[in-house]
Amino acid sequence: MDSSSLESKLASLGLRLPEAPKPVAAYVPAVRTGNLVFVSGQLPLTGGQLLATGSVPSAVLVDQAQEAAAQCVLNGLAILKAELGGDLSRLNRVVRIGVFVQSDNDFKDQPLVANGASELLERLLGDSGKHARAAVGVNALPLGASVEVEFVFEVS
Repeated sequence: MDSSSLESKLASLGLRLPEAPKPVAAYVPAVRTGNLVFVSGQLPLTGGQLLATGSVPSAVLVDQAQEAAAQCVLNGLAILKAELGGDLSRLNRVVRIGVFVQSDNDFKDQPLVANGASELLERLLGDSGKHARAAVGVNALPLGASVEVEFVFEVS
């Protein structure tokens, strides 16, 4: 993937990568092993604030949670860019994402929330953005976030 084409694709969607978020606890943002980069779970932080907090759908509607999942993607790509020394052209593909959704007890549409992340990755990267995925409902997430997304990327 050409780094400038990814940046221009983001711009065409009215998006941009933020500064790489700093960890909120005792971990590193990313670990590279061979040609894989594992990016730690990203919260929907924008401008230092969470985009969505609380359970889906009682506190946060599904479409709001999808937007939060998309923000997690932007944060994950920002972490990847930092890990690759600013060179996103070394991104080959998205291998897997894990999406965690703070859910009401009877909520069963975690895959719909996860689509907010998956669909953005496909729009940005085409076939290279298609990935394996888990969408999991949980009772709580760090800082009260509604969504958290972790990533595995293949790079060169």
